[in-house]
Amino acid sequence: MGSADPVEAVTVQPTSDTKRKVSIQSDPVSEARLSYDNYGYEVHPRRKISQNSDHAEMGPTRKKSILVNNSNQAQHNPPADSESLKSHQSYNDRLNGDAHTRNYLNQHLKQPKPKENLEQSWIFALCMRCRVEYNTPSWEPPYWQKVCPYPLCPSYRQFANILSIILIGLLTWVTAYVIIGDSAAPGGQLFGLVVLTVAANFGGWLISLTTLPRLIGMLLVGILFQNVGWVDLDGEFSHVTSELRKMSLTIILIRAGLEMDPEAFKKVYITILKLGLVPWTVEATVVAVMSHFLFDFPWIWAWALGAIIAAVSPAVVVPCLFRLRTKGYGVAKGIPTCIVAVAGIDDAASVAIFGIIASIMFSTGSMAYQIAQAPVCVIGGLAFGVIWGNLSRVVPEKGDAYAVPIRTLLLLGGGALAIFGSEKIGFEGAGPLGVVFAAFVSNYYWCQQGWEIEDNPVATAFEIFWMIFEPILFGITGAAVKINELDSHIVSYGVAILTAGGVIRILSTVAIAVGDKLNLKEKVFVSLSWMAKATVQAALGPVCLRRLAEKPNTTPEETKYAEIVLMICILSIVVTAPIGAILISITGTKLLTKTKPLHVVEGWRRSHRPSLYDISIIDEEEDRSKDPELQTDEKTLANTSTNQGRPLPIYTVTKC
Repeated sequence: MGSADPVEAVTVQPTSDTKRKVSIQSDPVSEARLSYDNYGYEVHPRRKISQNSDHAEMGPTRKKSILVNNSNQAQHNPPADSESLKSHQSYNDRLNGDAHTRNYLNQHLKQPKPKENLEQSWIFALCMRCRVEYNTPSWEPPYWQKVCPYPLCPSYRQFANILSIILIGLLTWVTAYVIIGDSAAPGGQLFGLVVLTVAANFGGWLISLTTLPRLIGMLLVGILFQNVGWVDLDGEFSHVTSELRKMSLTIILIRAGLEMDPEAFKKVYITILKLGLVPWTVEATVVAVMSHFLFDFPWIWAWALGAIIAAVSPAVVVPCLFRLRTKGYGVAKGIPTCIVAVAGIDDAASVAIFGIIASIMFSTGSMAYQIAQAPVCVIGGLAFGVIWGNLSRVVPEKGDAYAVPIRTLLLLGGGALAIFGSEKIGFEGAGPLGVVFAAFVSNYYWCQQGWEIEDNPVATAFEIFWMIFEPILFGITGAAVKINELDSHIVSYGVAILTAGGVIRILSTVAIAVGDKLNLKEKVFVSLSWMAKATVQAALGPVCLRRLAEKPNTTPEETKYAEIVLMICILSIVVTAPIGAILISITGTKLLTKTKPLHVVEGWRRSHRPSLYDISIIDEEEDRSKDPELQTDEKTLANTSTNQGRPLPIYTVTKC
């Protein structure tokens, strides 16, 4: 029978005797067409008789019965609760005894109720916030995912890291208990310091989940422990805390020196010094003048407070800038790098000037001896830095397999010698300057020998040291605050001094940045980023009070001055650190121009610490034209144009 045009589907109408309803699929009328339901007439012995048939792909296909379709619908839309599901199962068993349906329903009864989408819940967001993701492959035990499912539990590497730190802490404490005795036992002062440090580290981690600096949580934990009565660091144990502050200061200054690269510093030293020293001087002057009239400070005490408060905290600035830098904000003109470099200059200036002032304040020598403090401290500090930096160049030999740990220990030992030794001989201002300059000179020679500023393993080692000493420093600094002894006048006057100093510094920074090829928005951002205080204030705030305790014939007025200095320093951390971090995070995306993110280098890369290598003057317009994502809008381009309508050269980040 020849081929013909297709005809409509022929549907068998059901009757009262019908046991099965069948719908026959439409296809061309053929000889085989009339014999599909006649099992005795087979055109091909292996024809397909249903859609689910496993036979060969030949022959027509017949639709399933309506009852089968109903059972399929039941499979795809089962009831939610188990009772309804059981009744539904028995109903389907009565309708047709399809074994496939019964097996599906039996398996479905064993499965738990469907859960809501975990990725949309707040628990998932919190767990992902707490997890630490690594870029390198990691090993884990075979059943770790079953015991600690993702992402509700940390990865095995993160768990092992925390466990190793806990074990090291326990071993150290047990050893200290065996050697020292009761002071390291529960209830002793050393044990209280250890508990405070651990709690401060945990508090800092909790605060870091909110993108605020860790040191805020550490400081608040110290304040809590002191005012609840969980820690006692006074009495003879205050000597231990003062030495820990000196070691923390040593690490801070070494890191500041390692941040500055001499070769790149030559290219932008005018900008760095101008933006670093002029606003610092303005803020220190404002704080000194206001404290002299509001607190009746003698001028030397007023300048000591001004020198401390004017310092910028890299511990607050660097993490915030790192987040902006990885997204490409401000890197075209090297703004994050400039801010970090100036923060290092601020720290060095504050510590050196305060050291000279403190040497004069607490000196018991003659007037000539006090006058000689400033030049001797400057010359002595610079000389020590040059000598120790050259020593780090030749010892050990650069190809030594143990060059990294030896250089680290040499720099740490030299810095500790400068800090402790200069105080011992009565020239306290020379030590901090010597530490910064020794790290600066050492880094200069190491870069000449092949190390890069961002791949410096010695600087990475000091980051690890800072991870240990940061909770100690801010924990004991917070523990010095006794809320019941606070004076409302001191707090109100302190806030007024900090506000006035910060506002005037912002205005002076915007004014002094003329000629640095920054538009108005970028100048405002740079000035806002330098208002955060923390590290230097925590390290130097208690120094005056400690030196008075060692000085004979101390007057009550001097003790009062020292307590006010400490209180203003702590107040500056509590007030300016969170505000500065928030302002950097919020205003950075609005005031800075976004370019492509930096390329991440493998190895000892410390990419969250920008280098002065990042600053170079290269026209980036060609790169922008190649990548449409890097093109800026007309409003941004207008901000970078001059009065003549010509665009200024755009800085970009490159590796020297």
